[in-house]
Order: sequence, then C-alpha cells, then structure tokens
Amino acid sequence: MPRKRENTFTCPKCGKKATNPIRTWTLVSPIPDRYGRVTITIMGAFICESCGEKWNSTIQKIKTGGEEKREAETREEPYTITIDLNEI
Repeated sequence: MPRKRENTFTCPKCGKKATNPIRTWTLVSPIPDRYGRVTITIMGAFICESCGEKWNSTIQKIKTGGEEKREAETREEPYTITIDLNEI
C-alpha cells in the first residue's frame, strides 16, 4: 500500500514550507524490479520564499507495468537420478 504524503515541502535551511515547485521533471529507472515494474520518479526544484535557499525534492514515485505480485511462486520439485556403480 502506498504511503500518503502531504504536498508540502520544507526548506532544509530555515524550515519554512513551500507548496509549489518552480520546475518539475521525471526520472525513469533503466532497470525494472524483479516483477518487471519500472519506477518513474517525479522531481521538483523549490526556492524558499523567506531565505532564498534552492533545493530539489522527490514529489512522487510511480511503479508501472510488469506482473502482479505473487504470494507464493510455484516451483517444480527436483527429481533424483540414481546411478548404481555396479552397472557401469
């Protein structure tokens, strides 16, 4: 279940909350996870209104595509090969 996060981002220098990024961009992971899902991260650049500090922060992460998560994967049981050395 995804975590809920408020749409407020705090300045790392003075602690004042910023609400709107001045710029946003997306990052797409080049390698999918073990279920075949690709992570898309939405980043934002912020400027503090009180102290003028600039910082980047993650706005949202989205996982898309791939197979659904399985509770228990089915595996075939290994078989045993018995060799009698007297027959060789």
